[in-house]
Amino acid sequence: MTTRTRRRGFLTALTALAASAALVMGGSPASAQTTNVDYDANGTTTIASNGSTITLGPAVMNSRVETDGTFTGDMALPGAHTSFKVIGFVPVSANVNFEPVGPTTGVLVRAGRFRTLESESQYYVRLSNIKVAGIPTLAGSNCRTADPVIVPADTPAGEYFDIAAGGRLVGEYSIGNFKSCGLLGAQTHLINALIPGGGNTIELNLTDGRAVN
Repeated sequence: MTTRTRRRGFLTALTALAASAALVMGGSPASAQTTNVDYDANGTTTIASNGSTITLGPAVMNSRVETDGTFTGDMALPGAHTSFKVIGFVPVSANVNFEPVGPTTGVLVRAGRFRTLESESQYYVRLSNIKVAGIPTLAGSNCRTADPVIVPADTPAGEYFDIAAGGRLVGEYSIGNFKSCGLLGAQTHLINALIPGGGNTIELNLTDGRAVN
């Protein structure tokens, strides 16, 4: 790709982003259209019940910004690993997968000359390869939350979301009970004693926005 071609592509993307931003800020609907933007996504979530921190990403958020500020995104998170200690010294570890239930939905809210993003995602949380003190629990591959986990993630107070550059999103959510974690039920009972609860936090950074045709 030549330098001239790259420059032309960048200017085209910038024009599309500007059109969408103008409408969200109160521009003319006749001159704006839906803008598709991809963001790099990285972050962490902390589980309050056991103090473990799980890495989120790297991933890509494929988003669509409508003329009324409606935000819709699709993001497949890679598998992650978590570990923590029970009663201070018994190590527990597991592989974690966040399985999306539909797209991320939200809206860009006008804040003076700037914008903030309010969003919500839903995921089943699936656990596998669970070990307690290094011993496999035989929980199987069907161990996941009985219901989707609803995760709100909004622009923090005092910060803003830029359509082209992205921004930081934070939120707090609850995890419900798990099901199908082994044949005898003991594993399910153990997991539900260690993980579910409220006060879990998430921080997600959307960066390097790029318009997509």
